[in-house]
Amino acid sequence: MELSKVDAIVDSYRGEPSSLLAIMQDVQDVAHYLPREVVDHIAKRLSVPVARIYAMATFFGSFHLEPRGKHICTVCVGTACHVRGAKRLVEQLERDLSIKSGGTTADMMFTVEEVNCVGACALGPLVILDGEYRGGMTSGQLTKIVEKLKVEEGGA
Repeated sequence: MELSKVDAIVDSYRGEPSSLLAIMQDVQDVAHYLPREVVDHIAKRLSVPVARIYAMATFFGSFHLEPRGKHICTVCVGTACHVRGAKRLVEQLERDLSIKSGGTTADMMFTVEEVNCVGACALGPLVILDGEYRGGMTSGQLTKIVEKLKVEEGGA
């Protein structure tokens, strides 16, 4: 991520250290994670310790310190989704993308992750793809969605 973009985000909050959490969220929205050099830059710009940023990034589960794919495939594996086949969906994604859950494809297009529950139990099994909830998902439907995204991205 270009540091000029980081500066623009910091400036939009008038460089206020009290806006650190919002700044981190905005940076992650752009970069999909918090790169080390960006964390260092934010710390300098706001005159806050780097450790404070890492403490916040590791406390809040929504932050990521490793690169993530353009498309985030989150599978709910809570009880209601589990009994409706969530594990099969995770396994299907692992096969279709040749990565393990928690991983990112080499081309940085897809990240697969599991969450314990998102509170949408009536929709299970549930996949959240790029923030869009897709309930009643089947392995076949999921493969078609992934293949369509691959074609759209020019990777198939």
